[in-house]
Amino acid sequence: MGQRQELATFAGGCFWCMVKPFDEQPGIISVVSGYTGGHKENPSYEDVCSETTGHYEAVQITFDPDVFPYEKLLTLYWQQIDPTDKGGQFADRGESYRTAIFYHNDQQKEAAEKSKQELAENGPFSDPIVTDILPAQPFYEAEEYHQGYYKKNPIRYTMYRKGSGRERFLKETWKDQGKEADLKKKLTPMQYEVTQNNGTEPPFRNEFWNHTEEGIYVDIVSGEPLFSSLDKYDAGCGWPSFTKPLKTEQVKENMDVSHNMIRTEVRSKDGDSHLGHLFDDGPQPTGMRYCINSAALRFVPESELEEQGYGEFKHLFQ
Repeated sequence: MGQRQELATFAGGCFWCMVKPFDEQPGIISVVSGYTGGHKENPSYEDVCSETTGHYEAVQITFDPDVFPYEKLLTLYWQQIDPTDKGGQFADRGESYRTAIFYHNDQQKEAAEKSKQELAENGPFSDPIVTDILPAQPFYEAEEYHQGYYKKNPIRYTMYRKGSGRERFLKETWKDQGKEADLKKKLTPMQYEVTQNNGTEPPFRNEFWNHTEEGIYVDIVSGEPLFSSLDKYDAGCGWPSFTKPLKTEQVKENMDVSHNMIRTEVRSKDGDSHLGHLFDDGPQPTGMRYCINSAALRFVPESELEEQGYGEFKHLFQ
């Protein structure tokens, strides 16, 4: 039986920033950047930027609704934009940067209107939701250099997303206030600063920098297993250092352009905790150095793996 496919079209300001969030989801077949909603056929980027074509910068998503339903796309869409802004998005001003949902059938229209109403009633916005819901119109693919921009130009993409104000706005707007309050009760101030605010603890003055007991290190927030003492070594930097994670899929790597540097940030997959950074100056055979904050970790001794629910790692120490 063949895969079902549908189209969804969203305008959310600069289309560079609207591809990656959808591209990373299951059931997404393709995400194409382009122009729609205007009167000029086959416009160029320069045409659209002139604000004379009526077009929006938009993304058109081909998706499998059995895997990732349209309603989930709508939820994700709202979490990428400021739907209260009539004049553009963040640093990008003008008609081509307005927000809109372009529906392809009556079911999408109904779902979009319901989703917009729920957003208006339940927040997190106090101002009116001004994102238009419009019938789909001809969609013109943008130039090739705009397609998958976050992959082709990761440094510029990351800096643009930060510099435009989009990243900070979305993080603050969609922060789970209940979770924040619980974490502030559960964590020490340093643990909270490191895991939630991307902080860094002092070197040589943290719990695990010279810790040598056998066992594993788990996320202080989620408890997910991250690193083993068998892969820990003294890098001389004053923070716990590891040559590899217990499971590669449990750590995420993001580009970090803060502090006028370009580094690879390491975060936990499930807890989304900031852990530290990854460098390529480690020992062989991996050549990697996962430089991790002690404040992001909880240690589980080898003798307690079974009782704490980490029995699958017991064999590593036998």
